[in-house]
Amino acid sequence: MATSIRQSMSSSEPVPITDVEIEEAERVKTGIGGLDSLFGGGLVHGSVLLLGGEPGIGKSTLSLELASKLANQGKKILYVSGEESLVQVKMRAERISALSDNILLMAETNLDMIVNAIKKIDPYLVIVDSIQTVFLPELQSSPGSVGQVRECAGSLSFLAKDRGITLIIIGHVTKEGTIGGPKTLEHLVDVVLYFEGQRFDDFRVLRAVKNRFGPTNELAIFQMSSMGLLEVPNPSEFFLSQYSPDQPGVCIGAIIEGTRPFLVEVQALVSPTSGFGAPLRRSQGIDPNRLPMLLAVLEKRLGYRLYEYDVFVNVMGGIKIKDPGLDLAVVLSIISSLRSQPIPEGIVAIGEVGLIGDVRSVTMMEQRIKEAKRTGFKRIIAPEKGSLDLSGIISEIW
Repeated sequence: MATSIRQSMSSSEPVPITDVEIEEAERVKTGIGGLDSLFGGGLVHGSVLLLGGEPGIGKSTLSLELASKLANQGKKILYVSGEESLVQVKMRAERISALSDNILLMAETNLDMIVNAIKKIDPYLVIVDSIQTVFLPELQSSPGSVGQVRECAGSLSFLAKDRGITLIIIGHVTKEGTIGGPKTLEHLVDVVLYFEGQRFDDFRVLRAVKNRFGPTNELAIFQMSSMGLLEVPNPSEFFLSQYSPDQPGVCIGAIIEGTRPFLVEVQALVSPTSGFGAPLRRSQGIDPNRLPMLLAVLEKRLGYRLYEYDVFVNVMGGIKIKDPGLDLAVVLSIISSLRSQPIPEGIVAIGEVGLIGDVRSVTMMEQRIKEAKRTGFKRIIAPEKGSLDLSGIISEIW
């Protein structure tokens, strides 16, 4: 079965690239603004999406809400549940008001049965929850193994492409942070969405790490409630909701995720190293290799004796950031904690810290500054052009 699907997707004759006609992708608004932004303007007809995250973080809830929005537009949805019974799925749908005659439920894990149902119903959207439970009878390995996950996801993807069906594959993230093994699914799909944050927190961060139809690293913020996942339209206000400017070790930075600027709160704790062990360096939300480098710059270029201290850095809100424009905020929060002196209220720090102790400008500086002003911050510390001296910035603040 899988072989015939693959054959139908193949191109029999090579053609000049100049003769290939590009058709504008058909997009459908989901009615969930954050999701539409992640998709690049709407859900692309016939696309294959992978929705990943830890168990219990909200993948099934978000999928049901999306199915309800599309069902209300008159589109037929097939929801395949491999982990829960039909009664359990309906109970969740009732709780989040996602009931519709256009949503068809199926509790099945046999790939052949799922494929037959898709061909018979011919829905607009198919949701498979989750791919780790689906198995191909011809394979001897157990469901959830790398071979089963790869073959089942590949067969469903080829079928969706062949029939122009939009497909959402739900995958659980393992302890190592991968979906169903060593990222066996990401190359098979058009869009990869990951849930970030703690499953016991009220808020969820959904990030697009791969998108063939729009920008990558876009994110959407949702709040878990008794009525399901509610979109948070203003991420800056969310990340700064508990900001305490009078506390040492706190600094606000402006970052870019995809095409969206917003502000985040960086907290640092610097305390004397206990005993004779090596000082601890721990960070959450930033690259763990970035923190030792920034500390080395402060020790070598500015003379701070940080090798005598344990240093902990955390980006509040459970978001993971790779933007180097957050460097200055991290450095200032560390110095603030070391000195036990808070940073003056109303300051936003933007800039990349170099190894020679300079602070350099980063991309989309204008958008970051506009977001800081829109949120109410009046003083922005950032290199307008070229670079600034880090020691001069610290002397200016304190």
